[in-house]
Amino acid sequence: MSTVARASALEAAGEAFVLASVTWVHGPSSGKAGSKAIIRSDGSVEGWLGGACAQPTVVAQALEALADGHARLLVLGAPDNRPGVTVVPMACSSEGAMEVFVEPMLPVPTVHVVGSSPMTATLISLVETLGWSAAGHEAPELDDIGQRDFIVVATQGHYDEPALEAALATEAAYVGLVASEKRASSVKEWLRDRGLPDSALARLHAPAGVDLGHTEHREIAVAVLAELVAFRASGAGAQVATVTAPRTATDPVCGMSVDPRTASFVTEHGDVTYYFCAAGCQTAFEKDPHAFV
Repeated sequence: MSTVARASALEAAGEAFVLASVTWVHGPSSGKAGSKAIIRSDGSVEGWLGGACAQPTVVAQALEALADGHARLLVLGAPDNRPGVTVVPMACSSEGAMEVFVEPMLPVPTVHVVGSSPMTATLISLVETLGWSAAGHEAPELDDIGQRDFIVVATQGHYDEPALEAALATEAAYVGLVASEKRASSVKEWLRDRGLPDSALARLHAPAGVDLGHTEHREIAVAVLAELVAFRASGAGAQVATVTAPRTATDPVCGMSVDPRTASFVTEHGDVTYYFCAAGCQTAFEKDPHAFV
């Protein structure tokens, strides 16, 4: 299976990962322009990026990208003054340089819409058009809700209260109520009387949606979706991945990151294990350890 096909499969399965692509190489380099690799949240790599110096560095940057949700352009082994570029000096014996684009691929949120009306049908349609996932509910039961999920309650007063009580008991990133200001205040009081703490009520967006002025019933769906998009764009709602980063070591000679699990060059000195990215660094260390310790 090609790297692109594998990435599509992981995306369809809802798994967070990083797609790293070599966009430029200079001089002798084991990386080739167009090479791609998938880096998963545990630091494992599928595909090919480069040699012993490049790959651990790219993995470390990829895990940071998964943790903060932001893509980055890496330049390894060459000076670069472009804004927004992460420059990583390469102190290994290779004279090559390479540029790698690191893009976190995060699962899209699922919007759970509770209630049945022209507005809820429109909202579900808009969510799916956006490329997100949507699920309609006609009862307050909400099962298997995760930290990436959004819940919008819009039952027009039929069962707002129990639906919101159930929603706020989940780990949903966003919980909103489509209602007027007066109705929203009444529902909040009901929830407070039921014993919900202020910390839970603080999660509730009520009334849900940005203020677009006087709108028709279906147009309210646009206002709600706009708030959901703004909420996600702000970085709220667990839009990053849980990273289980492997332990890394630093080559004491050149300062490069080294994966101890795969390092080929290892030396014991003073009851401490040192890992090296290449034979040259190991040789330099063993000739004069005190120069690097």
